[in-house]
Amino acid sequence: MTENELSKIIIDTAFDIYFELGPGLLESVYEEILYHELKSKNLSIDRQKKIEIKWKDKTLPLGFRADLIVNNKVLIELKSVEKIAPVHSKQVLTYLKLTNLKLGLLLNFNEAYFKNGISRIVNNL
Repeated sequence: MTENELSKIIIDTAFDIYFELGPGLLESVYEEILYHELKSKNLSIDRQKKIEIKWKDKTLPLGFRADLIVNNKVLIELKSVEKIAPVHSKQVLTYLKLTNLKLGLLLNFNEAYFKNGISRIVNNL
């Protein structure tokens, strides 16, 4: 499956979760449910994956943790905040560069209209 095909499945699944539960829950709740729903669709999901950072001649054991990585192609960063800040999109782009992935989805479940909480971030896609 391509990044775009995976993106459609992920967003459709996130919409279903949002419409069932609504906004206002902790990010960890949405992450748990999205993880299980995507697994049930026979997708390969890495959850809270530790990502090393290479700096000059050293590898630092933990640079960050990716919320979800689907089929080793799409990185998902989940939020449940009042408003997405510009730094959140920059964060996802940096994660994409460090993992050599091409597509990231920034999903904020704390929006009145979920479509306003979806940001697609690309890295040379």
